[in-house]
Amino acid sequence: MARSKKSTESSTKLRRGDVTRLGRLPTGSLDLSLGIHLPERSCKDHFEIVEPGINAEGVHTWPFDPSCPIDVLFLTVDDRHRVRMNRHSYFEVLYLCSGSANCHIQDRLLPFNEGDLAIIGSTLYHRIECQSSSPLTLAAMFFDPDIIRCDGASDSTEYLTPFLLQDTDFPHIVPAETGVPRQVLDMMLRVRSEQPASSPRSRLALKTYLKMLLMHLVNQYAQYAGTVETFQRQQQALDRLRPLFRYLGENCGNCIQVGQAARICGMSESHFMSVFKRVTGLSFVTYINHYRIERAQVLLATTDRSIADISQRVGFCDQSYFGTIFRRTVGMTPVTYRRLVRAHNFSEQAQLDHMPPISLGGLSVPAIPKRNLAEKNGIQLTGRNPDLIAKRNGTWDRVATPAKTDWR
Repeated sequence: MARSKKSTESSTKLRRGDVTRLGRLPTGSLDLSLGIHLPERSCKDHFEIVEPGINAEGVHTWPFDPSCPIDVLFLTVDDRHRVRMNRHSYFEVLYLCSGSANCHIQDRLLPFNEGDLAIIGSTLYHRIECQSSSPLTLAAMFFDPDIIRCDGASDSTEYLTPFLLQDTDFPHIVPAETGVPRQVLDMMLRVRSEQPASSPRSRLALKTYLKMLLMHLVNQYAQYAGTVETFQRQQQALDRLRPLFRYLGENCGNCIQVGQAARICGMSESHFMSVFKRVTGLSFVTYINHYRIERAQVLLATTDRSIADISQRVGFCDQSYFGTIFRRTVGMTPVTYRRLVRAHNFSEQAQLDHMPPISLGGLSVPAIPKRNLAEKNGIQLTGRNPDLIAKRNGTWDRVATPAKTDWR
């Protein structure tokens, strides 16, 4: 498609504090030197936003406004926590504002670079994996496809075809060089400018911008040869696995083997393993371990239960094996994870109390006013120096604060 070389200034109205510098949003060629800078207060932590909403089936739910089920938000992703592979009933559009990542979809790792766009439908398990030394920033749009379908027009579903054609070879990443990602981002920001859509006019404007966005994607994928039958086959496979996901949600603490899982789904072991890998992108053993480790992380962060008790509660019959899988998945031991999370929570609380933080091995920690408050948050004190967690050479270790630090 021929593209004009003329760029125009975006007329998008942004809410105060959303974007400090957007640069030009081109209608033609793309100037890759123009970046997007977001203030921290506009960004939410991807792990904290997404992970709690994932159930045993690996399905994420989002609390849409029923009158207008669409949201645009800014997210930060780092390499400390990885969201579990998940899918969702809504459709997702991601623009990578800064950093580099892999878009892990089923068993594929797709390079996701600054300025690229990723589009993800409702049947594929996926997650974003940070590949940058610093956190990456995403502009994300979630929307319920019914916001388009409910219009009742005979051609409404055609707006959604790029999300319905996503087979195993689908090109989910739209490169920045095409110019399409910045055009889509422009529409995403226009959608955000109309939120909350509290009036008929704002809802009409929001749907109009969404359809304009979808037309950019329809044009981008016009030559793709996928079929809607692919979407239907994936849905049928998900339906066959649903009894197993329901069982896992109700019996997380029970040990389950592949043979038992296959019987729950009414399949032979070999067929079950093939279907499960095709649907989730993971082997059954890997999937169940990731699910149990996530449950263990919640218990470690929110309870004082022993490591042995937690390992039993989430379905690991052997505590040593639990420690091995936890360390392989999270990158640290369960004990270290518990101390780190509690130190982090304590740090945030102290900052809310306007205490000046100090830098300790890459971890921002505030001055501790009271020994009992520190110990309440899981930080052990030795003499005048708290024993804290700090990141050194990519790993988390326990370190003592230098004696010269004044802990008042």
